[in-house]
Amino acid sequence: MKRIDDKFKFLRSEGRKAFIAYVTAGDPDLAATRALALGLEASGVDILELGIPFSDPIADGPTIQAASYRALAGKTTLKKIFAMVEDLRSVTDIPIIFMTYYNPVLRYGLKEFFVSCRKCGVDGVIVPDLPFEEAADLTALAKHYAVAAIFLAAPTSTPDRIKAIAKVSKGFIYYVSLTGVTGARRELPKDISSKIKEIISVTEKPVAVGFGVSQAKQAAQIAGLADGVIVGSAIVKIISEKKNIMPRVFRFAKSLAKAIHEA
Repeated sequence: MKRIDDKFKFLRSEGRKAFIAYVTAGDPDLAATRALALGLEASGVDILELGIPFSDPIADGPTIQAASYRALAGKTTLKKIFAMVEDLRSVTDIPIIFMTYYNPVLRYGLKEFFVSCRKCGVDGVIVPDLPFEEAADLTALAKHYAVAAIFLAAPTSTPDRIKAIAKVSKGFIYYVSLTGVTGARRELPKDISSKIKEIISVTEKPVAVGFGVSQAKQAAQIAGLADGVIVGSAIVKIISEKKNIMPRVFRFAKSLAKAIHEA
C-alpha cells in the first residue's frame, strides 16, 4: 500500500498524473507477463495492474474476457501469479495491484490471499464484483496486511455512495467512466468532467479513471481532470494479436505516458 501512496505523492510533487497500465496475468504466459511488466515500467507506466484470470469475468468486455480464457487455458493459477510477482519484486519497486473477481480469492482462502499479497509484494487489490457494503472481512484483512483495498465508483453512484466509497477506499478511488463492461471506446462520456469533479470535491484521495481509454488524446483529457489514467483493453488487444507484442505494446505505452505526464 505504501508504494501506491508514495507514487501518487511523488507525482503530485512533480505536477504529473499517474499512468496505470493493465495486463491479464498469464496472457500469453507468465514469462511474457513478467517481461511486459518490466517493459511497461521502462516505457513510463507508474503503477501496474495485473488482472487475475477467471472463468466468468462479468465486468469485462470481449477483449479482456478472451485474455482471461487464454491465460486459464495456459494453466495460469493464482499461486503461479504470486510466484511471478515475488520474482518481479527482486528487480522492480513499481506498485502492483491485482484486479480480481472475488471467487478466485475465496478459493485461495481470504486470509491466505492477503498473506501472499504481503509476502510477494502486492500493494493493492480491486475486486469489481464485491460491493464495499459486503467487504468488511476483506477490508479488515487488507488493512492488517498493509494492502490497499481499492473500490470503484461509477457514473450511476449517488453523492452519498461516492462519499462512502471515498471514505473506505485506500490507495486511490477507481472511477469507472462508463456503465457496462471494460473495453476501448472512441469517445469519452460527455459527463466525465462533472463526475470526476464531484468525486474530487468529497475526498483528498487520488482519483484514477478507467474503462474505455484507448487513445493518447483521451488519456491526456482524463489526466487534465483526475490524478491517474488506467488503460487496459487497448493494451490487451495488442497482446491478443500475437505479432511483435513487446515493441508494439511499449511503443503504445510510451505515447500514452507522454500524453498523461505532459497533460
